[in-house]
Amino acid sequence: MSNLDLRPAPAGCGREASAGPVKDLLTARQFPLGGNTVVQRLLPNLGRRMVGAWCFVDHYGPDDIADEPGMRVPPHPHMGLQTVSWLHQGEVLHRDSLGSLRTVRPYELGLMTSGRAISHSEESPRPHARHLHGAQLWVALPEAGRNIAPAFEHHPDLPVVTGRGLRATVILGTLDTATSPGTTHTPLVGADLALADGADLRLPLLPDFEHAVLAMSGRVDVDGVPVEPGSLLYLGCGRPDLPLRAHGDAAVLLLGGEPFDERIVMWWNFVGRSTEEIARARADWMTGDRFGEVHGYDGERLPAPELPVIPLKARGRVR
Repeated sequence: MSNLDLRPAPAGCGREASAGPVKDLLTARQFPLGGNTVVQRLLPNLGRRMVGAWCFVDHYGPDDIADEPGMRVPPHPHMGLQTVSWLHQGEVLHRDSLGSLRTVRPYELGLMTSGRAISHSEESPRPHARHLHGAQLWVALPEAGRNIAPAFEHHPDLPVVTGRGLRATVILGTLDTATSPGTTHTPLVGADLALADGADLRLPLLPDFEHAVLAMSGRVDVDGVPVEPGSLLYLGCGRPDLPLRAHGDAAVLLLGGEPFDERIVMWWNFVGRSTEEIARARADWMTGDRFGEVHGYDGERLPAPELPVIPLKARGRVR
């Protein structure tokens, strides 16, 4: 998925995670995604740039697209990150410059590792389901992995942890004793927590990780804080467990990881380390170098926005 903001602000990130538990409720900004889809952007956010290596979080839907084209994201580039496509309803047809062609369906993992360079498109297939609801997430690659060869993984069967009104699908990393088959490059966790009405439990966490919870549907009290769909509660570090209580059937995404110990610059669809690196990636995309070509998408590829006049700088992970 692309950042379609035509004036993307540089997002600087460093290590300054909360040293202990907090409860910081973040509100979203709205951005058009393509077609008739509008996303709620939770990360990067004013005051919070990352959660572990998770550096970008969009929530969209549920949208009724029965008489609409649905998602239409033209071919665009990525560098220095992984994209995670996660659906509750609908389907997304993924194409990329490696020649991958895959339809990602609800509760299946579509994981694209850009490494040094890749391009892809995403769209609702034709015909498509009536409703579209999901999240798009990015994971920043560390220095050791950010120039690796690009790859795409599709995992239709993911491990599940169950208990007392909870069904947790492990998207990435490890939760309890279940580990996702998706490739990771830093210690992190991503899990979809489906909660039955009245579920009241404490979810075990790794205290060395910082965590956040994205509400997908229904209402959940997270450590006593009501979290509504399309909002993100940042929880900080130092939690051995997390109290959850559902009011009606509900679902949230748990995101966490070790605080990312590198400073990065995120601009448009690129994660880099300097202005020069970002500018070179933009130039390569505009001239048709390095990022390859996506075949089969019915439309033009996405041009890059203009770079800001001021130099891009890596700032702290919190503003």
